[in-house]
Amino acid sequence: MFEGGEGSGKTTQAARLAASLDAVLTREPGGTRAGENIRQLLLDPTMPAVGARAETLLMLAARAEHVDQVVAPALEAGRDVVCDRFSGSTIAYQGYGRGLDPGELGGLSRWASVGLEPDLVLLVTVPPEEAARRRAARSGDGRPTDRMEEEAPSFHARIADGFAELARLDPDRWVPIDGSGTPEEVAARVMAALRRLPAPPDPGTA
Repeated sequence: MFEGGEGSGKTTQAARLAASLDAVLTREPGGTRAGENIRQLLLDPTMPAVGARAETLLMLAARAEHVDQVVAPALEAGRDVVCDRFSGSTIAYQGYGRGLDPGELGGLSRWASVGLEPDLVLLVTVPPEEAARRRAARSGDGRPTDRMEEEAPSFHARIADGFAELARLDPDRWVPIDGSGTPEEVAARVMAALRRLPAPPDPGTA
């Protein structure tokens, strides 16, 4: 799974990695018809805003549907899955960002995903000024920005702190990736991080 703040470049890297692994590429919120509708409701700045708890419950509803319809079936079929955001984003955005209890959110997220957790979390990070520059460039190019991208710098700073804390608490699964440089340079760092995954068992052995 890929995690990271707005402008980190994680979406680009998720697509590159999925292509190189012939893996299922998906995203949150989204990945299903219901999830994409929830995504539009939550992220489209022209849609009515909702409160922090309602935002969280909608994110979790999208996750439950996503796991049921996309992630779990792909894993059962023996496919690798590369997901752009998962439970870490809920804790970072709605917990650290919106001020809800991270512990409660972790429990709710595990319930929504029926306990499914990623084998590896690649946390793509860039300096705050670089992330802000990328967000501004996207807006200047005429590309639509979403509600999260339009939040205040203090919100993005809290999210970055949340991701850093999650990585600190679970260093065996969370691997920080420097998102600075060209997409090719970042992709090389991603591939190096994949070597941390244990080798799959040999089907010919007991």
